[in-house]
Amino acid sequence: MPSTTKQRALRLIGKMGLARPRELEAEGISRVQLARLVNEGLVVRQARGIYTVPSHAPTEAHSLAQVAKRVPNAVFCLFTALRFHNLTTQSAPEVWIALPEKARRPQLDYPRLRVARFSGPALTEGIEEHSAEGVDIRVYSAAKTVADCFKYRNKVGIDVAVEALRDFSRKHRGGANDLARFARICRVSRVMQPYLDAIA
Repeated sequence: MPSTTKQRALRLIGKMGLARPRELEAEGISRVQLARLVNEGLVVRQARGIYTVPSHAPTEAHSLAQVAKRVPNAVFCLFTALRFHNLTTQSAPEVWIALPEKARRPQLDYPRLRVARFSGPALTEGIEEHSAEGVDIRVYSAAKTVADCFKYRNKVGIDVAVEALRDFSRKHRGGANDLARFARICRVSRVMQPYLDAIA
């Protein structure tokens, strides 16, 4: 591979943070050229279909970037969104994603996924776009995540939902209207009300 092509490929992968072969092909870097870069140790295979440069320093959101590259329609939810918004002290070994009711479950070796099924406005409302390691990721807003925790309290635990509500109320003083709107969308207004009254 000519050194100019090699340099261009390395610059491109470095800029992307995490790159997929089809993204590189769209930029004129073939899979054969990518394989040569891996064999030379200039590019590292992070996971199946995900490549980066060795100098790439993973951030706390590294697993989110990996999932977003492999499952672009996923929205990070529940425990993962709570951690993203610093609304919990709990941690989950899996990455939680929201998918439509009938969407096929993604097959990933790593990181482990937990899929929550959403539909209608509960799926489409409250999505924020952020960037992690140069990858666009979609995460539910803090208020939507708190409402989701009450909706899925049998999966995450009522203690996690209450902790998230308490932390949200402390960090987002003006967020009561958003919280009420998402509680209506998720149909948990009556469930949340006693807890809202207790922390008011």
